[in-house]
Amino acid sequence: MDKTVTATAADTPLAAEITRRRTFAIISHPDAGKTTLTERILRAGGAIQMAGNVRAKGERRRTRSDWMGIERDRGISVVTSVMTFEYGGCIFNLLDTPGHEDFSEDTYRTLTAVDAAVMVIDAAKGIEARTRKLFEICRLRDIPIVTFINKMDRESQDPFALLDEISSSLALDTSPATWPVGRAAKFVGTYDIRHRELHVTEPLDQTDPRMVQLGEELELVEAALPEFDLESFNAGHLTPVFFGSAMKEIGVTDLLDALAAFGPPPRDQATETRNVRADEPALTALVFKIQANMDPNHRDRMAFARICSGKLQRGMRLKHVRIGKQFALHTPQFFFARDRQLAEEAFAGDVVGIPNHGTLRIGDTLTEGEDLRFTGVPYFAPEILRRVRLDDAMKAKKLRQALTELAEEGVVQLFRPQDGAPPIVGVVGTLQLDVLQSRLKGEYGVAIGFESTPYNLARWVTGPREKLDAFCMANRTAMADDIDGDPVFLASSAFMMRRTAEGNPDLTFHDIKQIGQEIG
Repeated sequence: MDKTVTATAADTPLAAEITRRRTFAIISHPDAGKTTLTERILRAGGAIQMAGNVRAKGERRRTRSDWMGIERDRGISVVTSVMTFEYGGCIFNLLDTPGHEDFSEDTYRTLTAVDAAVMVIDAAKGIEARTRKLFEICRLRDIPIVTFINKMDRESQDPFALLDEISSSLALDTSPATWPVGRAAKFVGTYDIRHRELHVTEPLDQTDPRMVQLGEELELVEAALPEFDLESFNAGHLTPVFFGSAMKEIGVTDLLDALAAFGPPPRDQATETRNVRADEPALTALVFKIQANMDPNHRDRMAFARICSGKLQRGMRLKHVRIGKQFALHTPQFFFARDRQLAEEAFAGDVVGIPNHGTLRIGDTLTEGEDLRFTGVPYFAPEILRRVRLDDAMKAKKLRQALTELAEEGVVQLFRPQDGAPPIVGVVGTLQLDVLQSRLKGEYGVAIGFESTPYNLARWVTGPREKLDAFCMANRTAMADDIDGDPVFLASSAFMMRRTAEGNPDLTFHDIKQIGQEIG
């Protein structure tokens, strides 16, 4: 792998290094061009020599961020890819999230690890349902949003109409940072409003209709739309808007330059007891993602950790707060999708991979000794429950191990019935079941099927120990344990869930569980 991250001078002050970090996610509705934009950003940043369209043919044009077999087969992103590269004097940590709603949990957890988000909008379709949901998650976290209106090289809505739609449907002020020059087949570039520069793919005479139209529209922009305000952007109230075409690589450099210029550096992170500042000298980190079998030859398990404060150095010893034990950081790694390189050092804002054998889980906190637990990483109650059917009984032990590993990774939620019945998996959407089946077969050699269950709802149950034990005994056939051993009640319908809750006023039934801590 080419070295995309250069070594840092040992005498560089901590605060200066942290200020250089830009950690962001790309969010969008499926098919808005998110993964294509990711590829173009990496190419513009000098990280790859050839960008690949998701649906392009030929091994040489495989997308670098979509590395899993099922992603390449279906032309979709189903896991978050992490890519670290250097551009414009900044270190970028780019997290390409799944666009499909069936993988919303992975996206939600990823958004706990970023400082900004690039919202990609299809110029023809405008704001779509999935975009709106992801935006609301960003708003809950006050994550600053940069908007990229993609596919301007195709038939599209009027730019003013698109800005109005963003403003009205998302209650977000819009400030154009660039403006399109030409439309559809005649789209040739952008005008940088902030620097008053023209970025076009071919020279245009001032009498060209596109230049005349640009001049007229810029007058309207100046009169009707707010100027960019950094404070309002950082607070999540205003979004700078960029126009372009990821496919034709127009407007991508505008976006990167802006992220380097005013993208937010690492933010404070909330814990159960206090806020952790990025420039604190002691290292703290949050594990927000686990990925198994990135290298099938070595059956590895990689924990992706966002460094929240301080400086990481290879070989240092850290405290794993959940289990209270120390471990040595022998081989932390920077990632470029599936490629990797050893991270000798890293700073707040960076995302590093930590090889482990199931010790680290999503939501875990790592520190240099302080007992802290970062918050805001949830599990949501699944919407679909299926019993796992094993085709070859000789592989029961292997299936148990595989389901545990994939559940720890967050591919599915795993519920083990307390009466000893076969395990039940819970998912948000049916595509997750396809991914589970595909990965069990491809990575573990275990063929499975799914059977329906009499249950449609799962809720975590908490309450006084005696009352909880009595409830579990009385409802043994409808009780299961999750991956952490916490009790889960399975109900056949919303009516039965309400009835059960009303009949057990001392217990609480939760549809959200905070990862890494007890619910209650």
